Amino acid sequence: MGFAKGLGIEASELITINTDKGDYVGYEQVIHGQATTELLAAIFQTALDNLPIAKRMRSGASRNEFVRPVQWAVLMQDSTVIDATIQGHQTGTQTRGHRFHSPNYHEIAHANDYEELLGSLKVVADFDKRQMLIKNQVKALADEVNADAIVPQDLLDEVTALVDFPIALRASFEPRFLQVPQEALISTMQADQKYFCLTDKAGKLQPYFIFITNIESKDPNQIIEGNEKVVRPRLADAEFFFLQDQKQPLFALTESLKTRVFQDKLGTIWEKSERIAKLAAFIAALMQQQGQQIDIDETVRAGILSKADLASSLVGEYPELQGIAGTYYARLNNEPEAVAASLEEQYLPKFSGDVLPQTPIGICLALADRLDTLVGIFAIGQAPTGSKDPFSLRRSAIGILRILIEKQLPINLVALVEQAIKGYSSGDGSKIARWVIPLLKSWRS
Repeated sequence: MGFAKGLGIEASELITINTDKGDYVGYEQVIHGQATTELLAAIFQTALDNLPIAKRMRSGASRNEFVRPVQWAVLMQDSTVIDATIQGHQTGTQTRGHRFHSPNYHEIAHANDYEELLGSLKVVADFDKRQMLIKNQVKALADEVNADAIVPQDLLDEVTALVDFPIALRASFEPRFLQVPQEALISTMQADQKYFCLTDKAGKLQPYFIFITNIESKDPNQIIEGNEKVVRPRLADAEFFFLQDQKQPLFALTESLKTRVFQDKLGTIWEKSERIAKLAAFIAALMQQQGQQIDIDETVRAGILSKADLASSLVGEYPELQGIAGTYYARLNNEPEAVAASLEEQYLPKFSGDVLPQTPIGICLALADRLDTLVGIFAIGQAPTGSKDPFSLRRSAIGILRILIEKQLPINLVALVEQAIKGYSSGDGSKIARWVIPLLKSWRS
């Protein structure tokens, strides 16, 4: 009766459907389709309303919201207008072209003429064609200076969506900025300015960048000079942070880690660095026993320095440079190359399919860091759930397994976990020990 009521029919109208799995109560209903022209308006408006737009805006007194104010709407089938109201605008046959090159209204005689008409009005309507234009122009400009363009797909998609009529231009910046870690320069130019950076064939950053403008200027040099003027303060900021950090050795930065909390119940980042150093030394000793060339003292030194750059101004401004900045500063401080290289490698792999650490000390740090995090977070009862993994424990576990398997390290994983637990539970009256000792007991049982 409830089933029938939900369908809006009488129970007597129901039928019995016999199947191999038993009899089912059913109802046969014919739903007639509606004309496409009657459905499209609601379909389009629903799609627009459900777009994941973080901040919508309204124009004037209109209550319609969108990422930007909508000026007009065209909805046609062949040469006929489909009558509808979309985003508060009555549909018609008139469209406008590029806002500067062709701002007037133009009549669309047939829906098939839409793309060609917009093309004549300086608007490349097709996203893929627009993206290919950008890629070809960027490559051509890079080839002129014998360089390769860095073109991340996400950035390319974003830039493609920002323009109607892409025109690529190449600009330059002062070569003195190249003393700054190129990762910082690339980061600020990509994230803040949406520029494509250029490197030589060896991957070294060159003092050029390519940007995409949305206008065919009569004087491109003015646009180039404007972009060079805008990017200069950005690069100068990175230069300032880099030089400021060099006023003290990398090791001196570890002092501030003693007051920076890694996790409330697991102590400071400095304490984590100490645990990483001890665990990395343990792993290094195991690798030595297997005949690998690795210096345990250098491994301990790398562990102590592993998180030092988190206190640097450069990483404070560009968090994605953690590890990378440490490697630069370690080399400037004349730390052993094995120590310096491992500071960047400790974070590898960063994502699925990423490269693994290559140096023995880098491998030790990468394993020690992840093991320490896994043991500690599990010990305080914050294991990942089906929907939450704030400490990326799954990624850490997969990283450990990839390193052990792909590097063919015959190291007992149980022994590594037990050693990581000891790092927390050792010491007199450790404030962390009370969280980890129960785990140690349960593990050994």
